[in-house]
Amino acid sequence: MSNNEILVVGSRPLSLKARWIARRNAVFANPRFQYWAAKLPLINLIARSRASAAFDLVAGFTYTQILRASVESGLLDLLTHGPFETAEIADELDLSWDAALTLLRAGRALKLTEAPEADCWMLGEQGAVLAADKGAQAMVRHHRLLYRDLADPMTLLRQDRKEPTDLSRYWSYAGALHGAAKSGEETREYSELMAASQHFVADQVLASFRFPTGAKLLDVGGGHGAFLTRMGQANSSLHLGLFDLPEVVETGAQVLANAVGADRVSAHPGNFFDDPIPTGYDIISLVRILHDHNDEPASKLLANIRTSLAPGGRLLIAEPMARVPGAEGMGEAFFGMYLWAMGSGRARSSAEITEMLRAAGFSSIRSIATPQPVNASIVVAKA
Repeated sequence: MSNNEILVVGSRPLSLKARWIARRNAVFANPRFQYWAAKLPLINLIARSRASAAFDLVAGFTYTQILRASVESGLLDLLTHGPFETAEIADELDLSWDAALTLLRAGRALKLTEAPEADCWMLGEQGAVLAADKGAQAMVRHHRLLYRDLADPMTLLRQDRKEPTDLSRYWSYAGALHGAAKSGEETREYSELMAASQHFVADQVLASFRFPTGAKLLDVGGGHGAFLTRMGQANSSLHLGLFDLPEVVETGAQVLANAVGADRVSAHPGNFFDDPIPTGYDIISLVRILHDHNDEPASKLLANIRTSLAPGGRLLIAEPMARVPGAEGMGEAFFGMYLWAMGSGRARSSAEITEMLRAAGFSSIRSIATPQPVNASIVVAKA
């Protein structure tokens, strides 16, 4: 491509930044540059790092399947009680000796397993973290549905988002079970998944946002109260309100009452799109709710919340967001494709959320940095 061919995009001229990127890409793609980059000491380190990152992109799906096999086989749980020899592990996992060794070695490359000496297998650094976190393991098991949908990504992207996918079928089924007192593997997985996802976000909120003493907090779409439970246990003066569908609130309110005391809990059954949001609260939270919905319903929800808040009341939005430095892959890559497969919603940047909040009538909007934005970022707006 010549310089003349990259001066415009569509009918508008390229900006200086776009021209710089085009020139940079042309240089990086030049075989002569790659040849000299491999020979120059300092440039070589950068080139090797980029080559490694490029290979990770190519091999990423294989890595996720190694992790999945380590979780679903029970390998991580087994090695919690290690060390073990390969033969013992093969017997426990119902694998041949060669297959078990292949999985162990693959896990070692990803720091899931470790062999401090010959035929002596233990948990690696990453494996130790994951083995101790049952919620994270539940998320790994759940992602098998996304992997099926992504087996043919172009078919997924070309189909209407209303067409069913493995992921959308799961969430449709989970919605039917949302407040039901049923048993079974699917219900257990759903409960573990919800507890894990709320746990990740709750930790970021507790580390980054200070609730005023004696404040009243309403969690909209709060499910069975996992987020409110964490907030209430960490802030003994908070009064907790739960707003969700009637059958969900009934269970959630009991969970909350058992955790923090019934005198600190108010239950509000309703639909957050169609019914008025309960009034009298100082802070309303949306925890991993906004990104589940397309722009029109998401804007409707924000406007509904704005109507319910008295002047000075605040809305706290906590969820993984797009274009966050250090967590870019989680926002637009992972959640971008996950929500596409789910058939609803999209990951938004804090700037996009801010624009929606202003349109809904909020003011004094600010983003709050969190220790681990890969789990969640925070935007707070004042009524």
